[in-house]
Amino acid sequence: MADNGEEKLLAVARHIAKTLGQNDTMADDILQIFSNFDRRFSREKLSEKIVHEDPHGCATLDRTLKSLDRRISRYVAVDHPIWADKADSSAFLDAIDELIGTIRDWSPMAAEKSIGAYLVRADDLMQQAMFRVEDEFRCLIERGAESFELSRNNNESTGNLSFDSEDEIEENEEGILYNGADLDHQIPIAQPITDYDIVIDALPSGTINDIHEIAKRMVAAGFGKECSHVYSTCRREFLEESISRLGLQKLSIDEVQKMPWQELEDEIERWIKAANVALRILFPSERWLCDRVFFGFSSAADLSFMEVCRGSTIQLLNFADAIAIGSRSPERLFKVLDVFETLRDLMPEFDSVFSNQYCLVLRNEAVTIWKRLGEAIRGIFMELENLIRRDPAKAAVPGGGLHPITRYVMNYLRAACRSRQTLEQVFDESNVVVPPNKLDDRGSSSSSMSVQMAWIMELLESNLEVKSKIYRDSALCSVFMMNNVRYIVQKVKDCELGSLLGDDWIRKHTAKVRQYCTNYQRSSWNKILGTLKLDNSSLASNAIAKSMKEKIKSFNSQFEEVRKTQSTWVVFDEQLREELRISVSRLLLPAYRNFIGRLQCIPEIGRNADRLIRYGPEDIEARINELFEGGSGSSGGRK
Repeated sequence: MADNGEEKLLAVARHIAKTLGQNDTMADDILQIFSNFDRRFSREKLSEKIVHEDPHGCATLDRTLKSLDRRISRYVAVDHPIWADKADSSAFLDAIDELIGTIRDWSPMAAEKSIGAYLVRADDLMQQAMFRVEDEFRCLIERGAESFELSRNNNESTGNLSFDSEDEIEENEEGILYNGADLDHQIPIAQPITDYDIVIDALPSGTINDIHEIAKRMVAAGFGKECSHVYSTCRREFLEESISRLGLQKLSIDEVQKMPWQELEDEIERWIKAANVALRILFPSERWLCDRVFFGFSSAADLSFMEVCRGSTIQLLNFADAIAIGSRSPERLFKVLDVFETLRDLMPEFDSVFSNQYCLVLRNEAVTIWKRLGEAIRGIFMELENLIRRDPAKAAVPGGGLHPITRYVMNYLRAACRSRQTLEQVFDESNVVVPPNKLDDRGSSSSSMSVQMAWIMELLESNLEVKSKIYRDSALCSVFMMNNVRYIVQKVKDCELGSLLGDDWIRKHTAKVRQYCTNYQRSSWNKILGTLKLDNSSLASNAIAKSMKEKIKSFNSQFEEVRKTQSTWVVFDEQLREELRISVSRLLLPAYRNFIGRLQCIPEIGRNADRLIRYGPEDIEARINELFEGGSGSSGGRK
């Protein structure tokens, strides 16, 4: 019964349309009014009788297309923005929806020649409509990008930040944000960023809704790629301008490599700021915006996002790659570490933001360049090894003091070990096989940072031993090694090197310092002590007297020569210098007191003993305390 009643109602509606409609166009408009008034009066149902009378439906399709042509052409032809008026934009979208529905409904009959011709007309009309909505789409994005607000990641408003119109961008350690308005106009500048837990709502909410409605129609009409292209072009310009305003130049890999190091250091600092702001704020904001604009069309959202971010991402990665493949000069280590750590810390952002299939190549490239930076760091340490090996043993350091290579290497490693966690990660990822002589007693793998440090220490010590041979005086050779090994041990104990090399290494090299001290004493004082050796009492008294006179004269001469020479030698460490003086005093003074006591008791010498004794015990001790002070131009200072 209900079905019969509805059929009668539809029949009445068809009759009214046919009776009142003076022509097909008016009848079609009346049918449209009924359709808008009640869903039961859908165009398909109201047209059933006509379709029955006209099996091919050409008349019905013709009337529909004529009506849509009038409605759509009206908006296509206007010279002002359609979306300036809510009613106009809504009516235009309704017409497009109907055109999309008409094409969809009649497409199964496209093989029929008459229907196919009408569908060509429909496609032409759709093309005109899409051209216009594409322009509207672009204008909405460009106008909307003239201002933005900041909101938290949970998308809750935090209130507007204060903005100042200034000629220059405010900047702090993390970076700055700004809008992408025309440079000829005053640009609202955001206050410096205090954290990265923000999302830029780069378009007003109303604008986002409007362009989403347009995107939905363009995708439904088969113009998804065109829509994505327009969107990505507009947003890409905004994003690239944003990164440019962060201070990062758009440089090729070759330009980065040719840049003077001092300038490159500054550029690396700017890159770090830009990379953090891009990966933590700008890219996530663009992802969020894409998801809203293309809601319901994940593939279009993913493709658009990739196109928006690709250029800026490649710019950031190319800079890091230029650093990775650049010079392996040791002084570059610390800035390369900064780039490595920045990229490492941003890997979760790369994984999160670039998670779709279109962005896979960007994510993989980031991982590749990050690993390449690790290779660069290992290469820098290899270059450091080569620098130590090649450092020539030419001029001797005055006074046996610290050699510049010792200071350089130890201070270098001390600074490097501040990034111990990073370096351990770098060396743990190394697959380089180390020769057996490079392994420690436990046979640690080549990727161990402790093995790497121990190997550099071994190279440095070997180099110093070669340099010590320059000194003709074996005592001075020992002083040189004593100074340098002592310095090495103290530097190791005062930083992370101590825990890396271990207590056994420290004990072993502390013992080496003591051995060098012993070697020094033997080389310097054994001969002098020999002159103080007392003669056999079985000799005749006059022979003993003669021998004792010769011994004291020889002692005076040798002691004065040693004192004069070694007062120009250097022992940089105050504690070691004092211990060495005490040790020499304890070695020499007892023998000297005993000798002059015997000398004074020989009758043949008698009162002449005071003339022979140039130094009293106190004088000897005072002279010993003048040793190792260093002469002018010595390199004994410690830094």
